[in-house]
Amino acid sequence: QVQLVESGGGLVQAGGSLRLSCAASGSVFGLNSMAWYRQAPGSQRELVAIITSGGSTNYPDSVKGRFTISRDIAKNTLYLQINSLKPEDTAVYYCNAVIRTWNYWGQGTQVTVSS
Repeated sequence: QVQLVESGGGLVQAGGSLRLSCAASGSVFGLNSMAWYRQAPGSQRELVAIITSGGSTNYPDSVKGRFTISRDIAKNTLYLQINSLKPEDTAVYYCNAVIRTWNYWGQGTQVTVSS
């Protein structure tokens, strides 16, 4: 069983930066990818960054250039660096891991950007 615990969210002014962390516990053997998603009130959950087991990364155009996903394999920790925050980035951010055919989710961390 894998558990994912996010941290690092908070209230920040527009233009600021945050770094989110996702600590994974348990065996991640067979890991395919890890990702960050976000969900704003009244909206569907959307992918904002993904990193494969080989280290390849991908981002939607809406966040490209502002979001950076990275991981520390030794610490079993995933990160999301968010720069130039905008009010529309306000959402709950979730960590996701795909291990073999299973999807694991964290509980989410709230990011609120004030204008």
